[in-house]
Amino acid sequence: MGTIIDNSDIGSPHRKDVLRAVIVILFSILFLRLYQLQLLYHEEFGKKSDENSVRTVLDEPVRGYMYDRNGKLLVDVGPAYSITVLPASFDTANSTFLSSLLDMEKPALMERIARGKAYSRFLPVRVKRDIDFPLLSSVEENLYLLPGISYDIESKRLYMPDVRASHLLGYCKEITDAQMAKFGTTYQQGDLIGSTGLEASYESFLRGEKGLEFISINSKGRTLGPLEGGARDIPSKDGFDLLLTVDMGLQAYAESLMTNRLGALVAIDPNDGGILAMVSEPDFDLSTFSGVTSTDQWNNLNNDPHKPLFNRATMTRYPPGSTFKMLVAAAALQEGIIDENFHYTCTGGFRFGNRVFKDVEVHGRINVVAAIQHSCDVFFYQLVMKVGLDKLAEYGQRFGFGQRTGIDIGEEVSGLIPTAQYYDRVYGKGKWTQGNVVSLGIGQGEIGVSPLQMARYTAAFANGGTLHQPHAVQAIRNKRTNHIDVIDHKTSSVGLNPHVMALLREGMRRVVEEGGTGTSAKIQGLESAGKTGTAENPHGKDHSWYVGFAPFDNPKIAVAVMVENAGFGAAVAAPIAGKVMQRYLTGASPAAQTPAVKQEFKQRATASR
Repeated sequence: MGTIIDNSDIGSPHRKDVLRAVIVILFSILFLRLYQLQLLYHEEFGKKSDENSVRTVLDEPVRGYMYDRNGKLLVDVGPAYSITVLPASFDTANSTFLSSLLDMEKPALMERIARGKAYSRFLPVRVKRDIDFPLLSSVEENLYLLPGISYDIESKRLYMPDVRASHLLGYCKEITDAQMAKFGTTYQQGDLIGSTGLEASYESFLRGEKGLEFISINSKGRTLGPLEGGARDIPSKDGFDLLLTVDMGLQAYAESLMTNRLGALVAIDPNDGGILAMVSEPDFDLSTFSGVTSTDQWNNLNNDPHKPLFNRATMTRYPPGSTFKMLVAAAALQEGIIDENFHYTCTGGFRFGNRVFKDVEVHGRINVVAAIQHSCDVFFYQLVMKVGLDKLAEYGQRFGFGQRTGIDIGEEVSGLIPTAQYYDRVYGKGKWTQGNVVSLGIGQGEIGVSPLQMARYTAAFANGGTLHQPHAVQAIRNKRTNHIDVIDHKTSSVGLNPHVMALLREGMRRVVEEGGTGTSAKIQGLESAGKTGTAENPHGKDHSWYVGFAPFDNPKIAVAVMVENAGFGAAVAAPIAGKVMQRYLTGASPAAQTPAVKQEFKQRATASR
């Protein structure tokens, strides 16, 4: 006989109340949590959800182009691929595999990721840029094994084959920690930033503005397509274009003439200060910096004894030699110390105290115009003593010496025009004599100038006395609106009266056209003016100088050439300047080197270092 179970209390009201209470409590907890997720923490957990299913891709802007004065493309842009890591999604267990795949040292890889993560876990970090297509293919084949790994397309600089203009155009480098701290959130780790030249000076215009693309991905990391059809994307804004004053053909020709030399050449438009050509030799290949610069390449450039990274056009401080004589004459004439009828007798030397300052020849009785024409040292030894140190310094400053020109490539030195205060500081008050001043009359002694300063000085004689701020950028074009903004530049007057200026110009004309020291700079069919200079160098052979402008009656180009350790200005610098002016004014290229010959010289120069 079976056991009889009493079920009479199973459906009792008490048990039902307990069950109902339990159910109510459970559903209350569920609804409370749902309320928290949907309303209180909706934004926070929504972001986390998006992070798990959406990949943020930087939309890099196209860096601005650079065009020469004739509208020819001088600096182009091409595509480059970079491997990126999203720190929030990257599994460090894959770091060994990724470093092997990218051929990178693991510590270097992890350091880049860590730096990027410190900036933001949810923005991609570039760990290797400018990769080739085989590596890109290899990475893409393994993306399913590497969550958080992707690639993006950025732009890199491309340059014209026959023109370098290395120190003028400049290059970009990866941003440093110090720059990151300076610019704040404008940049992030791995970004490129203008480092030298125009690239640095006009960085804010050239770089453009980044955009963001949001890509949906599945659990395996595969791309599904744009999130919400791209509705949430932020498009990038391309950088502005620079319209330069540079003449690309003249730049290439000037570089060919300076190849295998040490020195600089600056050609300037005397009517507005626009740089027509700027050469510093030796130079370097800008394409070295357009992608990834290897440690060996960087060390080779920095350790080269000829210093190819050093801009000799703007950063040097050389004595100008006899090219400075027009300034001494300008001070004497303008102050009424002498006039065109004043004569000195040159006997081949000038005695001051127990020292004789010699000349290369005896010029006899000579006035200021003829003294410029024949570069009579004795005349200017005596003349500078009449002018005096204070007035010489004043006129030097009027012509822009001892101060920066304000050129828009950024890097330049101010040079030096000595004053009494300078000598007191260097030699001690009362411990220097007027003997220190004598050699200043022929551009020797402590005077220090750059080829750029000399080009602007020469342009002032060409245009009748206006000192223009040198510049390489004439205007900036907004590619988004096609609007062009012309840049204003400073001007000032050197303060010479027209008669004084006419005398100085006539002396410079005779230097070239009437048997003076600069006949080797003569331009066939055109009248020009100029001045040679041979600057003494205590460390070796003299430096060769020439400054000039053409045509004489309507100047369109002024040039300064300085060749280190090349001897007489008339022998080396003057012919180079004459050829450059002839090329610009007539289109003819006397003794021009073809691009192939130029490249051969470059290779030979490199091999000889």
